[in-house]
Amino acid sequence: MDPVGKALWLIETDLEGRLDLDAIASTCGLSRFGLARLFVMATGWPVMRYVRARRLSRAAHLLAGGAADILGVALEVGYGSHEAFTRAFREHFGITPEALRASGALNGIKLREAMRMQPTPTFPLAEPRFVDGEELLIAGLCARFSADKSQGITALWQRFVPYIGNIAGQQGWETFGLCCNPDEDGSFEYIAGVQVSRSDELPPGFTHQRLPARRYAVFRHAGHISSIHETFTAIFQRWLPASGLQAADAPEFERYSADFDPMAGSGHVDIWVPLQG
Repeated sequence: MDPVGKALWLIETDLEGRLDLDAIASTCGLSRFGLARLFVMATGWPVMRYVRARRLSRAAHLLAGGAADILGVALEVGYGSHEAFTRAFREHFGITPEALRASGALNGIKLREAMRMQPTPTFPLAEPRFVDGEELLIAGLCARFSADKSQGITALWQRFVPYIGNIAGQQGWETFGLCCNPDEDGSFEYIAGVQVSRSDELPPGFTHQRLPARRYAVFRHAGHISSIHETFTAIFQRWLPASGLQAADAPEFERYSADFDPMAGSGHVDIWVPLQG
């Protein structure tokens, strides 16, 4: 079963449990960021937003059917108190649980029924090379994005490009797109940066991230940069489950060659996926 299909199955079988992004990602053999990105690409929904919508939709069905005990419904769909459940239900549907139960109807509320996973697209993917990567210190401009709203990454790169070659301690001319610090809502920090030898004289507004030495699977992206999401999908939804390996909960990054030109399509970009073990 591919990771998104496994995540959907886990969510449906454990809606009353303590589902969180860490638990779902671990079961699927992915990092939190890997699952968050893959899930939204495949379904259009951030993972935990989907979990919340499914829990509340199941509760709505129970209430419309005349469930006598609202607290019992709350506990059945994973909420620990009547108050927390009522607040979430009203925010999601614009109606209280009591009012829905009294009406006995689901008309006018937007339910999220269980998804069925569609067949995995078969984007082409070359076999990776495995690299014992050295410690890296990456410095650059950083912003937070969500997996379903990452269009601003291009603007972040446009802001960063003028700094290249003018950063104290810069090492080489390769550039890095670093994905790190994922949150429960599926958002993540993205750093457009370069490798540096020190972080004491960085330009104002810069941030830095130190990556320890570790093992990576490295994939060469074929095609225009605009289709890089297809390579990510092929890696995490097809290659990783078949490989028997597990992604580490550590930053992933894109590594762009010194001559990379996103407009002309020249140069190349590699995707570095951290591995456990």
